[in-house]
Amino acid sequence: MHYFGEVSNQVYILRAERRWSQSELAEKLGVTRQTIAAIENNKFIPSLELAFAIAHVFERELQEVFQFQPSDNEEDE
Repeated sequence: MHYFGEVSNQVYILRAERRWSQSELAEKLGVTRQTIAAIENNKFIPSLELAFAIAHVFERELQEVFQFQPSDNEEDE
């Protein structure tokens, strides 16, 4: 259920540009490969701390890595 909107990300694209495996990125962040896979597939939204760490590893601003799309559903207001 999405109360306010949806979060998408560019993790797969940024990782592929660097030719890093999911395992390599996971090691840099201190998480599992499965966590990276879940983030890339939008099945898991990382904590704010992990999101900032991901942006830092890619040398990008948080908003360049993660995007938020507000819900159009007026019932959410």
